[in-house]
Amino acid sequence: MRVHDVMTREVIAVRPETQLKEVARLLVEHRIGGVPVVDADNTVLGVVSESDFAIKERGAEYIPRVRFGWLFSDVRRDVARVAARTAGEAMSAPAVTIEGRIASVREAAITMVEHKINRLPVTEDGRLVGIITRGDLVRVFVQPDAAIAERLRADLRAVDGLIVEVVDGVVTLSGTVATSALAETSARIVSNFDGVVAVNSDQLTWRVEPRREPLVPVGPA
Repeated sequence: MRVHDVMTREVIAVRPETQLKEVARLLVEHRIGGVPVVDADNTVLGVVSESDFAIKERGAEYIPRVRFGWLFSDVRRDVARVAARTAGEAMSAPAVTIEGRIASVREAAITMVEHKINRLPVTEDGRLVGIITRGDLVRVFVQPDAAIAERLRADLRAVDGLIVEVVDGVVTLSGTVATSALAETSARIVSNFDGVVAVNSDQLTWRVEPRREPLVPVGPA
């Protein structure tokens, strides 16, 4: 499943010159945790989130007093956010984004965890087209079992003898396939499938692989 399939298409975005008071109003009014900041071409420049407001609320006295702190980009950025008046001055940049038609939902989840963020602006051809949040990732797991089973069977239709059943998001693989390697590969594919909670392949068997005779060395008589 691609990010494009689950993203929210109606995105609340702001321009760099948008006043922070207006950004705060949008967050409260729409009950969201952050907004992308875009330019006139709808290219994502950064993101203003609740954490950026938290830094501003703390004030300069709470920024760590590090000797020669002005040399460190994180300290300089926090000082700038405390004094910020616009979205462009307060935003976290550069923005971490993801391509909607290329990236999978699993890739989006990995990106969020790695960068410790709760939302990802979604782009296509470099321009903002949506946003995906951790809440969207959770909704992937409420797909009907029948829908998950149908998609799995379609993706694994080339594996003769494989039986796929799904109950409460848990996939049971049974039947008899050609080789042990094919059985392992099928289980691995299923475990990486969006919406699958767990995989049970204890009932999956394979046919005995044909015995390979050792090669007889050929040499001088």
